[in-house]
Parts: sequence; C-alpha cells; structure tokens
Amino acid sequence: MAKPNFWDMGEVAQDLVQELSDLRGVIKPLKAATGNLEELSLLFELAQEESDEDSMAEVCNELLDVEKQIGKLEFQAMLGGKNDSKNAYLSIHAGAGGTESCDWALMLYRMYSRWAEEHKFKTEVLDWQDGEQAGIRSVTLNIKGRLSYGYLQAELGVHRLVRISPFDSGNRRHTSFASVDVIPEFEEGGGIEILDNDLKIDTYKAGGAGGQHVNKTDSAVRMTHLPTGIVVQCQSERSQHANRRAAMKLLQARLSRLEEQKRETEIAKLYSEKGEIAFGSQIRSYVLQPYQMIKDHRTDTETGRVEAVLDGDLDMFIEAYLRSKMGKK
Repeated sequence: MAKPNFWDMGEVAQDLVQELSDLRGVIKPLKAATGNLEELSLLFELAQEESDEDSMAEVCNELLDVEKQIGKLEFQAMLGGKNDSKNAYLSIHAGAGGTESCDWALMLYRMYSRWAEEHKFKTEVLDWQDGEQAGIRSVTLNIKGRLSYGYLQAELGVHRLVRISPFDSGNRRHTSFASVDVIPEFEEGGGIEILDNDLKIDTYKAGGAGGQHVNKTDSAVRMTHLPTGIVVQCQSERSQHANRRAAMKLLQARLSRLEEQKRETEIAKLYSEKGEIAFGSQIRSYVLQPYQMIKDHRTDTETGRVEAVLDGDLDMFIEAYLRSKMGKK
C-alpha cells in the first residue's frame, strides 16, 4: 500500500484494502482478549499469594467476560464463506393481510435496526414504502459492517406474528406474515455484468415516512432488469446520479443471489433437499397472544423474552441457526 502506484491497481487495490480491514477486524479483538487473559493470570497469582478472596472473586467474574469474548471470536472464525465478511442488503416486505402485515413489517424494521445499532453496524435506508393506513409495505436497508451479511443471512425467510390486533375493535387474535430477504453487497463492478439494453430506468420524487416528498426533483430511481423482471428502488441520496449508482449495486447483488439460488436448486435436486433451501418457507414464529413465545422452526430455539427480541436481541437465534448450518457441511 505504501507504493506510489498502489491505487492505480483499481479493483485489486480495493480487494487488498478490504482483506486488510477484515484481518484487522479479527486481530484487534483477539489481541484484546489475549491481553485480558494475561492480566487476569497475574491478578490470580497475586490474589493466591495474598489469600485475597475478594480479588479472587473479581478475577472469576472478569474471566466469565473474557470467556464470552473468546466464544464470540471462535464463532466469528467459523464465518468463513466467501461473502460472509461483506456488508448486507436487508429487505422486508409485508405479506397478505393489509394493515396488520404492514405494522408487522415496521416492527421487524425496528428490530433489525436495534440489532444493527447494538453491533455497531451502520444502517442506511435505501427505499421506504409506507402502508396505506399504518406501518410499511416494504423497506430496504444497507447494513454496513464486517460480517453483517455473515450474521444476517440467518434471517432470510418468512416471519410470522400472532397477537391481539391493535387495529381490530373486537380485540380478536390475528396472524400476520412478512418476508425478509438478505443479500451481500458487492464492490462496484464486482457483481454480474448488466447490459444497458436490459434496463428500464424510471425516476420519481423521493418520499419520506408519512408520504411527504423529501426532494422537489425526480432524484429517486426505479430500475427494472427486463430479462428477469427484478425491480430495485433507491431514494436515499439527494442526487439522481448517486441513487442510480446505489440502485445498480443493489441490482447486481439481487442478480448474484438469483444465480446462487439457481445453483442451490440444482444441488438440491441431486440430494433431494429442495424444501430446505426454498425461499418463502416460514422460519420463525413470534407469538404475543395467548402466551408469549418466539420459536425458530429450523433449530427449535425458543425464548419467552419476547420484548427483548423485538428490541433487537436476536443473537441466540442467529448463532443457533448458523452453527446448525455449519454442522451440516
């Protein structure tokens, strides 16, 4: 990197910078955990020599924290897939059910935003479509941070909510569905090549929450890939040019996912596992009434801590699924 012509290497330079960043993301917390262990070892020896029970108890408590650090590092080391270290695009779409499902989609948006904030990941809303009466019809987030895709790939699928509806004057129980899609973000030009003739591009005024226009010019971009029918939208940037670039990156990521799904389907035919990889299967249920329970149907992981999970405490489900997935490889 110190060479004068390093940045003239284009994509190769970008790949090297990303690789260095990924390695630093592993080495820094590893050094911190190692340093903590060395300090605790010295404190333990001193406490033992002086028969200091209070210091011994303090060392034991701090050792539990270091054990959690190491466990997290061990788990991250298992996320070695080619796209696991990448940023993620996460999209939420309300299912059938009108206002109920739109409100559920908004609850999921809040849950994932809180989860990302807790993990120090940056989030950017690329597209936001309000529901007719409440909630949202759809939202697409760009979640940035090392291993964000590695973690969030566990969330792809249909999420089911059972509760007493706040929109039902009869206080009846309703079931709502929303789908979550997660794809890795590729560097610009790093996805599938897209021909200009295969694109239909429309522009419109960017809208914000509540339906108000946040820009007086047609800066928002809707991009349709004609051969596949895939549509992406971006309205987060002030300029049309910036939104076109962001929409193109999202489209490349979706097309890469489509190619990946085609390969998975072919493999599934060989091993008779088609049902396990099909998009749209229900992965998790969130029951608020008549009892409180959240259960992941892929791993049977469950908890009664409903409010904590809806506030973003998702790691138990994510790690259980990813460990299960890795164990099948």
